[in-house]
Amino acid sequence: MRDILLQVDDLRVSFQTMQGLVTAVDGVSFTVARGANLGIVGESGCGKSVTALSLMGLISSPPGSVEAKTLNFAGRDLQQLNAEEYRKIRGKEMGMVFQEPMTSLNPVFTIGNQVAETVLTHMKISRRQAREMTVAMLDRVGIPEPEKRINDYPHQLSGGLRQRVMIAMALICKPKLLLADEPTTALDVTIQAQVLDLMQELREDLGMSMIMITHDMGVVAEVAEQVVIMYAGMVVESATVNDIFKQPLHPYTQGLLHSIPRLDQDVSRLDAIPGMVPDMLHVPPGCRFANRCRQAIDICHCQCPESAEPEAGHRVRCWLYD
Repeated sequence: MRDILLQVDDLRVSFQTMQGLVTAVDGVSFTVARGANLGIVGESGCGKSVTALSLMGLISSPPGSVEAKTLNFAGRDLQQLNAEEYRKIRGKEMGMVFQEPMTSLNPVFTIGNQVAETVLTHMKISRRQAREMTVAMLDRVGIPEPEKRINDYPHQLSGGLRQRVMIAMALICKPKLLLADEPTTALDVTIQAQVLDLMQELREDLGMSMIMITHDMGVVAEVAEQVVIMYAGMVVESATVNDIFKQPLHPYTQGLLHSIPRLDQDVSRLDAIPGMVPDMLHVPPGCRFANRCRQAIDICHCQCPESAEPEAGHRVRCWLYD
């Protein structure tokens, strides 16, 4: 058994808006062991990115509010940290690759300045040493001619190279945990594969843990060991990656897997999940997936199910398994 690096129990993140209170993350729980890969999957608007931002301490208050029974990272209670203490962890022990490489970099600073800033913030070294570390890291993530590219601005790089810069920025201080928020978004298929291979290689070299946030089940199959399926701010299923693909229990997970085109089946018509994620300002009273579920029964529309464990290590929030 590996030691637990991150423990999240009953995480709730809400935002006060002009229309009312929105609970974007509602009772999410999971653990990440040292050196392990966790995949968080779900449609847009399910609370995946908000979960990651709350772990990084990047939810502004107001209007946001973060509460949890347990939010423990490397033996420290993240809820007890002040802004300065959190700043010492963020970037050094917890790194994050943000969702949009096209907009996550500052357009008015060179990529060298932006990557080196992380080093200078957390290490007592000279600017020359920071530059040398930056060049070495850019080279390690596969950016050609890093000595020249270090002086480039983000607009001079392709989407794939910008994503590599984001990875370099997140990993240059060798964090214990990397949060990757859809790191392959807006990249073509070949670049996606290169970025995923790069992240896996660096994760193994550095011995760090990783949380991969995505809506792509193919990415999950490639990089994750444990999988958390989120829907409308809640965890509806969690298990090992093998169990999720071989024996998905929740109708939502089954729908995600059935919507993936397969070469051994007729792909002229995809088996899509009908409907949309509910408006979080007007959450339905029962199971949040009930209005889209082909297996829904009467109780699904009036009462939200509790999380059950029909098999060891495989949890699901569904009345079919109560």
